[in-house]
Amino acid sequence: MATRQTNVKGNVKSRSNGAGTTTTKPAARTATKAATKAAAKGGVKGGADQILAIDVGGTGLKAAIIDAQGKMLTERLRVATPHPCTPEQLVDELVKLVGPLIAEHPPTRISIGFPGVVRNNRVLTAPHFGDEGWHDIPLAESLAKRLGGLPVRMINDAEVQGFAVIEGHGIEFVLTLGTGAGTAMFRDGELMPHLELAHHPVSKNHAYDEYIGDAAREKAGNKRWNKRVEKVIGILASLVNYDKLWIGGGNAARLTFKLPPNVAVVSNDAGIEGGARLWHPLSLRDTRQFPEATQRTGAFERK
Repeated sequence: MATRQTNVKGNVKSRSNGAGTTTTKPAARTATKAATKAAAKGGVKGGADQILAIDVGGTGLKAAIIDAQGKMLTERLRVATPHPCTPEQLVDELVKLVGPLIAEHPPTRISIGFPGVVRNNRVLTAPHFGDEGWHDIPLAESLAKRLGGLPVRMINDAEVQGFAVIEGHGIEFVLTLGTGAGTAMFRDGELMPHLELAHHPVSKNHAYDEYIGDAAREKAGNKRWNKRVEKVIGILASLVNYDKLWIGGGNAARLTFKLPPNVAVVSNDAGIEGGARLWHPLSLRDTRQFPEATQRTGAFERK
């Protein structure tokens, strides 16, 4: 599915306020009205198979409508992430971004991947946006209210990518190479508690974000950056003892060295497609009790 780069801003309406000046109606307000109307309609007609999947990145915001298996029903839209970015600004940008998608395929639920620590649908840290003003933020609820009160689930963005690619066997680890370095770990298909390994020092007091993030790549050059990523893969192999390492994110395509047999690069669309798994029964807990489902050979069925 192709990605469409768009500003998704719509038209801005101006009117006189009677005092000789002009006020502007934000495009976000128009998009919110249309999105709320479409979301209400989706509660009746959309069905459980239409999920609004959002991938929040430090560089770009992406969204698409997907079905219960993660297949994209629309093209993936993308806009640049605003900087600096407050929670209110992020919600406004996301509302504008998803307006056309909601109008085309009214969803009944929302999945969000966010680059930071997320618990109970709340953002605890947002390192790529600046932690000031980003502690214990009900981002998922704020966005859902703007989109008609749809049910919403939000977890870390690397964890969402993992849900799209894991096979459900043993220890599987996810490393995303983008603005920073994201990580996630799964055991027999079950998501493990989130660890911000990206903030752990790896070289000369530099954390993973500062060592293999995009800014480090631009400064060091692709050749040196590749050597760093290769070193990190070795460190993670010793630290995690994973059975499989999945590498995603926009910079995964820049890898030039030969990967070990148990390491694979995955599509950047996984950050959208994994959103479907957030709504599968027991997707986040106790999935080891359902190996046929987590290994995609059967359905979630209680004995």
